[in-house]
Amino acid sequence: MLEIQELSKTYGKTLAVDQVSLFLPDGQVGILLGPNGAGKSTIIKSIAGLLRYKGRIRIQGIPAKQLEAKRIFAYVPEIPAMFEALTVREHIEYVKKAYGSAITDEEIEKILKRFELDDKQEKLGNELSKGMMQKVSICCALAIQPKVILLDEPMVGLDPKAIKELKDVVLELRNQGVTVLISTHMLEMVKELWDAVFVMDKGHIIGAYNKAEVGEKDLDSLFFEVTGGEES
Repeated sequence: MLEIQELSKTYGKTLAVDQVSLFLPDGQVGILLGPNGAGKSTIIKSIAGLLRYKGRIRIQGIPAKQLEAKRIFAYVPEIPAMFEALTVREHIEYVKKAYGSAITDEEIEKILKRFELDDKQEKLGNELSKGMMQKVSICCALAIQPKVILLDEPMVGLDPKAIKELKDVVLELRNQGVTVLISTHMLEMVKELWDAVFVMDKGHIIGAYNKAEVGEKDLDSLFFEVTGGEES
């Protein structure tokens, strides 16, 4: 469960996010949708504890700033960053120990194989391409075995097979009761994944929809309906 109440964030005199509230229950995939600069990444980074903000954020009912909450959520940033001197496997082992994850070696091997990293476990962080770094970032997030996972433009830079695997993983997480929030401006990448969508523009949520309540309308129709038919 993810709950945001009256979240605001300013950068100097610029108001990036203004009084945003949203709720996403267990076992649902939410899409934070909007053009670049709408405030999506600011919300994601606020949830992840990377920014100071005004308002309230709760993970499974726990204030997001508390360690107990941080242990049960994972974050895949838009731009992955690796430790240059750690191998792929060492990145995952580091995350496993840091979060006290109960993931087994067999489960780690399975994740690495899904994203075609099983034969690249000894590669160092500074030897990885951007796409490979993105895959490692995803694997590290999954190794936490989180209750809430946040993905910021997660499919940018991935090859088609990795995109398919990530979509499958998102649906599997939903079936396991995990809350998934994906920030993106790429409608075609998430149109089969969503349970709820939050359309943002200029720091505000200008439309919020639940798939169960909108009938046959698809994501494209909802987006263009609320934005006046213009794609930013």
